Formats: sequence, structure tokens, C-alpha cells
Amino acid sequence: MMKQLNIGMVGYGFMGRTHSNAYRKVSNFFDLPYVPVLKAVSGRSAEGVRKFADQWGYESVESDWRKIIDRKDIDAVDICTPNNLHKEIAIAAAQAGKMILCEKPLSMDTAEGEEMVAAVEKAGVPNTVWYNYRRAPAVTMAKLLIDQGRLGRVFHYRANFLQDWTISADLPQGGTGLWRLDAAAAGSGVTGDLLAHCIDTALWLNGSIKTVNATTETFIKERKHTVTGKMEPVTIDDACSFFCRFGNGSLGLFESTRYARGHKALYTLEVNGEKASLKWDLHDLHRLQWFDHADEGMLRGWRSIHVSDGDQPYMKHWWVPGLQIGYEHTFVHQVADFLQAVGDGKPCPPTFRDALETQRVCDAVLSSAKADGCAKAV
Repeated sequence: MMKQLNIGMVGYGFMGRTHSNAYRKVSNFFDLPYVPVLKAVSGRSAEGVRKFADQWGYESVESDWRKIIDRKDIDAVDICTPNNLHKEIAIAAAQAGKMILCEKPLSMDTAEGEEMVAAVEKAGVPNTVWYNYRRAPAVTMAKLLIDQGRLGRVFHYRANFLQDWTISADLPQGGTGLWRLDAAAAGSGVTGDLLAHCIDTALWLNGSIKTVNATTETFIKERKHTVTGKMEPVTIDDACSFFCRFGNGSLGLFESTRYARGHKALYTLEVNGEKASLKWDLHDLHRLQWFDHADEGMLRGWRSIHVSDGDQPYMKHWWVPGLQIGYEHTFVHQVADFLQAVGDGKPCPPTFRDALETQRVCDAVLSSAKADGCAKAV
């Protein structure tokens, strides 16, 4: 019989929904040493958190996240709050001996991240950060192909993450719904929100990033703040582009913006090697595009691999071959991997320490953009 692992969630917004769905679904499809139990959820709005708890099946609610930490019946704390709260909650949870699953980015900056890493490692508690795109089966398959040497020496890595939801100057900043536009809550704009995903995946697929050269732009300089009701300076980055050099000698090109009209969540990546290339697109996330120069010349060309068969990553747990899965399944996969890792006594990457490397690169990007020059990432 599977053991129970009691979840205490802090925050209940968009990420709270994705995580809750994953906890509810994972045991239906994966044979694991633990079954997650939605024990408690906390939030600042008593009415809002109660409604959320009823909808998703949490046994109880709390109005203060500290009560989640103090409860003896909570095994793991899931942090789904704005970024400025990650550090305090994570350190308190670690000191209480709780397992921790933290939303990305890990922290507001590298200094905060280092404190969080020190806390979880001193406490020896299992921990992971929700960089879920690693667990899209096609991306996991790309990792396998790269690790097998199928691409040979890598020359180029490029990625972008494009959105368009902040173009209107009438959109306010701050508060519950728009905290991502407020640097005091988010730390940065598209760099920490969107490029962090691209950077994490790149570090996983292609290794360390050594130097970066970046530029950022804030297109709308002032917005009304939902809390104060006043026009205030916008201090987050609306757009960011950077070049980089990886430890393996390859070159990287990254771009992110919330001002790409027509794009809601376009995340793409491409890796070019001496033997082969691969591409992936979040809008077609079940497919991996593959080019192999070893193919017979007359038939050589890009092929589209439908990642849905039982011998491909994660897919044996789902439907019959040919039937695809979606965005929400990446979170189910992360929960499954975390529960299995806990059972095996192994880390579940990306750990806090792994995510700290992404934070260092993000800080180097912002530092480079501020200085209008090259900055070391490590």
C-alpha cells in the first residue's frame, strides 16, 4: 500500500491550480511509493481560499502560511506565491523539516537563492523547483538524444518566449492579479518570469553558461498601481535579449518579450550540432522536430516525431500510441518524479541548487543590460 504524503499549499492562483491538478491526477496514472493528499491550503482571502479548497478537494484552509509550516500533519510545503515571499516561506519550511516544492524562479536574486539553498541543505529536506518544461516528453527526449551524443559537438542553442498581454498602457501594475509587473513582488520582468524557463532548460540540455551580453527595455515607463491608485514608474523589464557562451563552447541566443503582438505563450528552442539538429515548440509540445545529417542524401530533411509511444519518455503512463498529452501533464510528471525520488532517497532536479544556477544567469543578464556590456554568469 502506498504511503500518504500530506501537501500544504501556500497560495492558490494559476500555479496553485496546475499543481493541485497534478496532485489529484498523479496516482491514477503512476505507480509510486507515495500518494499525495491535499491536506491544507493557505491564502490571504478567506473567501477565495475556501472556494479554492472546496473546488480542488483540500481538507482544510489557513489564513496564514505560518500555520501550514507549524502543522504536524503537513509533510511537504508547496510554494505558489509571488517571488518576494519564496525565501521566507522556504527557509521556515526547511527549518521545520518539511519537504519543499517551490515555484520558479527560485528567488528574487542570487543572494536570496543562496540563503534558501543553505537552508534546505542544512535541513536535509527533499526539494524541487517547478521548471515544468523539462518534463514535456519531447523535451525530455531531446535531453536523451543530446546525452547519447546524437548531435555531436553543439554549435548553437537558441530559445525565445514571446507574449503580448502587457501592450496596453491602460493595464495597471501590482496587486493580486498583476504582481508580475511590480518589481517589488516579482524581482524582474520577463527575465525571471519567462527567460528563466528558457535558461533552466538550456542549462539542463546544453550545460553551463559562462558569459552573457544582454539588453532590456521597458516600453511603458509608468502605470497606475492597483494598490496605491497612483501612476508609478514601471521597474520591470518588458523585453530582454541576450547572447551567451556556454561552457562547451557553443553560442546561445535568447529573447523574451511581452510585446510580441499575436503571441500568447510562444516558447521555442533549437539546438544545432555537427551531426544533427532538433527543435521544439510549446504550441506543438508533443512533437520533436529532428534533422539528422546521416540520413540518405535524397531523403535528408527535417522530420516531425510525434512523441506519444510507450518507449518515449513518460508516455507509457498515458494513452495508446498516437494520442497526445498537454501542458498540464508536465506538472503531473514533476509530481511523479518528486514522489519517486522521495521514495528512493534521491534528489528531484531541478533542486534548489540547480535553480540557483538559473538565478545566477538571470542576475548576470540583468547586470549586463544595466551596464550595457558583458557580464560573467558564473
